[in-house]
Amino acid sequence: MPGIRYVVDTGTARISRYSQRLKVQRLPIEPISQASARQRAGRCGRLADGIAIRLYSQDDHDQRPAYTDPEILRTNLAWVILQMTALGLGEIARFPFVDPPDARQIADGVRLLQELGALDTTARDVRQRLTPIGQRLAQLPVEPRFARMLLAAHELGALREVVVIVAALSIQDVRERPAEASTQADQQHARFKDEHSDFVTLLNLWAYLATQQKELSGSAFRRMCKQEYLHYLRIREWQDLHGQLRHILRSLDLPFNTSPAGADRVHQALLTGLLSHVGLRDPQRRDYLGARGARFALQPGSTLFRRPPDWVMSAELVETTRLWARTNAVTDPAWVEEAARHLVKRSHSEPRWSKARGSAVATERVTLYGVPLATDRIVALGAIDPALARDLFIRHGLVEGDWDTPHRFFHDNRKLLARMADLEHRARRRDIVVDDEALVAFYDERIPATVISGAHFDAWWKKARRRTPDILTFTEELLLTGDGGGHPGEHPGEHNGEHNGEHNGEHNGEHPGDGSYTTSSPGWSRQLTRQLAADFPTSWTQGELTLPLTYQFEPGTEADGVTCHIPLDVLNQVADRGFDWQVPGMRAELATALLKSLPKATRKHFVPTPDHARAALALADPEAGVDLTDELSRVLRARTGVVVPAGEWDLSRVPDHLRITFRIEDARRRRVAEGKDLGALKEALAPQVRDSMKAAAAAIEKRGITTWTDQSIGELPVTFERRVGGRILQGYPAVVDHQDSVAVEVLASAAERDVATRAGVRRLLLLNTTVPWPRILALLSNEQKLALGHNPHGGVPALLEDVLAAAVDAIVAGRGTGGVRDERQFAAALAGVRQQIVPAVIEVVEVVQPILDLARQVGLAVESMTAPGLADLRQDLRGQLADLVYDGFVADTGLPQLRQVARYLRGMLHRIGKAPNSPLDLARDAQRRSEVAQVEAERVALIAALPAHRRHDADVLALRWMVQELRISLFAQPLGTAYPVSAKRIYKAMDALDAIDGS
Repeated sequence: MPGIRYVVDTGTARISRYSQRLKVQRLPIEPISQASARQRAGRCGRLADGIAIRLYSQDDHDQRPAYTDPEILRTNLAWVILQMTALGLGEIARFPFVDPPDARQIADGVRLLQELGALDTTARDVRQRLTPIGQRLAQLPVEPRFARMLLAAHELGALREVVVIVAALSIQDVRERPAEASTQADQQHARFKDEHSDFVTLLNLWAYLATQQKELSGSAFRRMCKQEYLHYLRIREWQDLHGQLRHILRSLDLPFNTSPAGADRVHQALLTGLLSHVGLRDPQRRDYLGARGARFALQPGSTLFRRPPDWVMSAELVETTRLWARTNAVTDPAWVEEAARHLVKRSHSEPRWSKARGSAVATERVTLYGVPLATDRIVALGAIDPALARDLFIRHGLVEGDWDTPHRFFHDNRKLLARMADLEHRARRRDIVVDDEALVAFYDERIPATVISGAHFDAWWKKARRRTPDILTFTEELLLTGDGGGHPGEHPGEHNGEHNGEHNGEHNGEHPGDGSYTTSSPGWSRQLTRQLAADFPTSWTQGELTLPLTYQFEPGTEADGVTCHIPLDVLNQVADRGFDWQVPGMRAELATALLKSLPKATRKHFVPTPDHARAALALADPEAGVDLTDELSRVLRARTGVVVPAGEWDLSRVPDHLRITFRIEDARRRRVAEGKDLGALKEALAPQVRDSMKAAAAAIEKRGITTWTDQSIGELPVTFERRVGGRILQGYPAVVDHQDSVAVEVLASAAERDVATRAGVRRLLLLNTTVPWPRILALLSNEQKLALGHNPHGGVPALLEDVLAAAVDAIVAGRGTGGVRDERQFAAALAGVRQQIVPAVIEVVEVVQPILDLARQVGLAVESMTAPGLADLRQDLRGQLADLVYDGFVADTGLPQLRQVARYLRGMLHRIGKAPNSPLDLARDAQRRSEVAQVEAERVALIAALPAHRRHDADVLALRWMVQELRISLFAQPLGTAYPVSAKRIYKAMDALDAIDGS
């Protein structure tokens, strides 16, 4: 080498080595051998003596191997094995190499040929191991991966493009990137980049070079290459290799495609040689999972580096500072799976039935060398496990009915099963119908083993039904177990574990005899059906309403037992009466549970409980219109002489399945609400019922009414009825107060209608009356005006409006016509109001004045009771005062009852005057206060249990005033009561009210 006199030897070099673990070609930096060190030193002594400077010690040099490992020990042996097999040289492990390769390298070479589909290791004769693909690969003088790409490109019609890429991959990159001009080089090369593929980038560069070479002279083309950082000699090598490959391919009768191939076909062809160079991106680690657990990153020079795709294939994986992927392209896992059909591993899990497919399916996981190509793919189970697929088809598709099919036998069987299952739910037994295993055996015996899915069944049944149309049709005899005995109402030992089997079929005395039907008896099914129809009806009749009943035998669920389905739009018409009697088939068990709920002292008189329950039911009258507990009390007293107090029946101890569940449904039979308390459901759904009424009664509802005429309201009907579907909706038109006007609205109950209409008529009368307030105020005395100033309304005007409302109510009530329902009655009421409004207001004021004066005195007296011993008394008096005098109390109380309020307030002053006198008086007051508190608590609880529309009825409001009268009788006897009153009388009134509401 002329001019070289000195050499600096670092003692290291990048040596190409094949990694058996990663199956990639590595370029690690290693210490060189002694032979390489002598070679480097000789480079400066070719023409004369030179100086070699070694940057390592002599001892290090002496310890190094004498020679570099031969290339056969450092490279993939796939091409060697391919050629030796094609030449019939026998096993490579037995060939007498000077430096025989390691067995692991030989195994890796064999695996690569298997990956390419070139070698069949199962063939005994070594000469027959090459597959047709392997024989073609051996004819191509290129690396086996590249040869496989060329063969695939021919099949896909992309050979013209792929041969260019293969030639480029077989040589050094023609693009130069000198360190001192890296930015300029990158700018020049960026013109050819394809954002999805480095391979297409090579095609773009090839096309550019071909164009430039045609347009430029040889020297100009060479200058262009230098200016654009392209290596001219490598380009010539690329072109020469391309030409040689074209010649070889033509000689092998592999013609080139005449039309350009798309990028997808090019990549699919390349993929066949790069199956172990596929990677799946790991977003957390920002690298790629490759074959056999390898992890690699995209080389920074790749066009994909800045926006890495999910899936990538690489021309080569080279390990330097880390494992880098060079020359990359986006790929599709579906392409990979197709190209690697002979290599992928498939595992299947979660076998299950799919109604949509009409067949059994499983979840498939597909991996290639550990890289997951598909993880949650749904595939047909029939091709994997036909026996299991058939079993799932029979169990789920046929037995459980989870299949969409038009076959008549299938739907007939489902209907018969539903009917038989309904028998079990009604009778609350599980031994009437055979289990699923019997049905599986039935189908398994009659359906051929080749039928594993709905499609297979359709093909078989198309012919089979012509010969034996009823072969798959269920019969009642088939479905009945044959060992169920006794009456369907029996629950041996099921509830409370007492007195097993004592029902003996006697339900309310309607079915005498032992009722012991067995499935072996002739006509058992028909007898059972008739019996269940009577004991467990499918509908509940109340007036003109017929409500569907369904049965559910699932202990622990909310709807276990009987469910009554009530359409939302008729909920207001359903009365909460009669349901406590249950259906006849469950009445005996209910009566037994009720007797068991009694306190032990009472219950001991009715042992054995089931016998007494049945005997009582035999004498009870369900049509009497009273509660079941009241009727049981009457009958038990008549039979045994034992009195059962009403308060001892404890419904909370009755099992839930013995209480009817009410399911409220909309027009599409979708559940709106559900529960055991019909009253609570009606109250909770009252707004929705009103909305339903409004929708149905939109034709008669009106708004913005300020006077009553034939055009605005006309004659207000008592009820409103409209047929919707098969039901008659019933509502109650009312005149509703909207402050500045009124509206005609249809409400859900008569009580709501009456309360709303009273307020609405009052508002309409006031809107059409000019109240002469100056005249009224002039008639008031100064004492009255001063008293009116002490009010809880927040001002005198608000109090006067309250007084005016009470006066109008008194005038209308005094007419005694039973309310206003048409224009004539309204005109008469309006005339009365206009005529009597002044004296009526004065009368109300005269009643209110002493109330306000007394209320002020009571308030001051109560606040002066500061002694600690009077705290409870003070609290009770405050509550009573707030209950009597409050914002709006005048109209709420009404003139008739308002006359009594002053007496109640005097009673409070009398009580205050007595209480502080002595400890004995305080103790006596506390005892009486406790009695009143208990009565008041009972009253509040009763009202809370009533429907909202009932709480303002006269009989309910009367209880409130009875408690005030009770206070007078206990704390201020000298003032006297309006009528005889006591705690016992109040409780009796409450019981009567409860009975009326319950009926």
